[in-house]
Amino acid sequence: MRNCYQIRNDFIQAVEFSHDLFRVHVKKGSTVIDATAGNGHDTCFLASLVGEKGQVYSFDIQKKAIEKTKALLKEQNLEERVYLIHDGHENLDNYIKGQFIDGVIFNLGYLPGGDKKIITTPDTTITALKKCLPLIKPGGIVVIVIYTGHEGGKDEEEKIIKYAEKLNYTEYNVLRYHFINQRKTPPQVLAIKKRL
Repeated sequence: MRNCYQIRNDFIQAVEFSHDLFRVHVKKGSTVIDATAGNGHDTCFLASLVGEKGQVYSFDIQKKAIEKTKALLKEQNLEERVYLIHDGHENLDNYIKGQFIDGVIFNLGYLPGGDKKIITTPDTTITALKKCLPLIKPGGIVVIVIYTGHEGGKDEEEKIIKYAEKLNYTEYNVLRYHFINQRKTPPQVLAIKKRL
């Protein structure tokens, strides 16, 4: 199994890096959140990580995303450990009560193959962060894959970075991983780890 702390021959892309962080911090039996179900790839990845006794809460505002995620989970025989929630991630506290979370992943922007006008927004994303951070167990992580190449993406990036910079360093470590010399706008990762 790959480990994000191993030496590599090349730098890795944002989504792969986000998955490596989860491989290190999430174990069998964990409870995690996919705050943006999308096409279901992160949800399936998390469901395979947490195992049969783990739980994944997967959110999306688009019915199409929930349906695609459900189909992919069924195809991989992972649906039993996942709660699919057709609602915005800013409402996660309506569904997750009385339990702590090992990790949360956000994959921001728009649904690949979907309507590019339906995007995540800084207001709902920051609201979700404010609600999920207190639920994270010590040593747990929140990983945000940020895309800036679409309308509204740069604004969301700036506001999320500004929010994360103000997190108390005695409670959270915050890491930003991104390429700075590429022509296009590659995604970046913002990782927040709750300190012990």
